Amino acid sequence: MKLLLTSGGVTNDSIRAALVELLGKPIEEATALAVPSAQWGHPMCRPETVHGFATDRTPPTMTGLGWASVGLLELTALPTIEEARWLPWVQRADVLLVDGGEATYLAHWIEESGLGAVLPSLEDTVWVGVSAGSMALAPRIGDRFTHWRPDDGDAALGLVEFSIYPHVGLFASNTMEDAEQWAAGLGNPAYALDEQSAVVVDGDRVEVVSEGEWRHFR
Repeated sequence: MKLLLTSGGVTNDSIRAALVELLGKPIEEATALAVPSAQWGHPMCRPETVHGFATDRTPPTMTGLGWASVGLLELTALPTIEEARWLPWVQRADVLLVDGGEATYLAHWIEESGLGAVLPSLEDTVWVGVSAGSMALAPRIGDRFTHWRPDDGDAALGLVEFSIYPHVGLFASNTMEDAEQWAAGLGNPAYALDEQSAVVVDGDRVEVVSEGEWRHFR
């Protein structure tokens, strides 16, 4: 897969240009599946916030970017239906738009749904993550962000070699100083991102696209 790992979505022209480059086509010609599942695991999320992701806010940052089509893919439902039904939906999509919420909950349902086993075969698909939708691909998310089953630890999918600290400057508690302390306890590289920053992963290429503030912790 090709990855666009953001804190707040496609929030500026630089991140949008990176998305178009990964897609290899205009957004208006690409089909999307939106994944809201991480929201159900976070205590601050509720049905209204899921609706907000599905309809997108103004300005649009994910589902409202002008896709040729957008569908919803609820991971918690996939184990109840045959893979032969949902797998073609995923294979036909140009992009998976994966919302934020609780990252370990999302990682659990990526695996439990069967989607995790499919991801390695989706070589040309673009994964666009927001917050937990980006964090879930990391080796760890850090205790700072574990709200669902905290006794089970902070391990995530490990599909990338670095962790992500999102929303720098958006909340009073999300400071660069706090991110530095968080990163010190991980044991792996990490990026701290504000809402105007993203990490692009395309094969061996890993780079930051930003019109804001970010930091790489080695």
